[in-house]
Amino acid sequence: EICACLVGSEMCIRDSCSAGIHPDQASPNYLKDIELLEAFLDSHKVNALGEIGLDYHYDDGPLREYQIPLFKLQMEIALKRNLPVIIHTRDAWADTLEILKPYAHKLNCILHCYSGSLEMAREFIKMGFYIAIGGAITFKNSKEIKRVCANIDLNYMLVETDCPYITPHPFRGKRNESAYIIYTCLLYTSDAADE
Repeated sequence: EICACLVGSEMCIRDSCSAGIHPDQASPNYLKDIELLEAFLDSHKVNALGEIGLDYHYDDGPLREYQIPLFKLQMEIALKRNLPVIIHTRDAWADTLEILKPYAHKLNCILHCYSGSLEMAREFIKMGFYIAIGGAITFKNSKEIKRVCANIDLNYMLVETDCPYITPHPFRGKRNESAYIIYTCLLYTSDAADE
């Protein structure tokens, strides 16, 4: 699967891209996948590593015993190559924090589509990492994300689309697109100002 993903990436590369092995692709063959990723990085202009990380959301997802070493190995690649990192983490906040601690103030990391707590966000920011907020902030049940936005340093805040996923209200249920980022920005700025 990793070969197919990398070949697909190669077809859409123009000037530069990000590349990495998503935790959903973790497998017993993760060492071979790392070799393929390294070869891809050697032959393409890659300006960030990602999305990489941990995803414990689904019980039938890839086992943690493959996700954790895969994530650690990719962090080492990022450090060796001095690449920024785009972190995907879901229902794995404590493990993600522990894995990232050695890279505090050594790498630029973005916590993609952040859905964790304010306390956890503050820990990542202490390490010099960035919190990226997507369309989920527009959902009615997004109280914690709104609390995060209202209480962290804006110098560590990014807004993103996660196209084609996590479409903001009022377009929820439709395919997300970059033009909808204004809804995320508007809600983010109005909620942060209200707090």
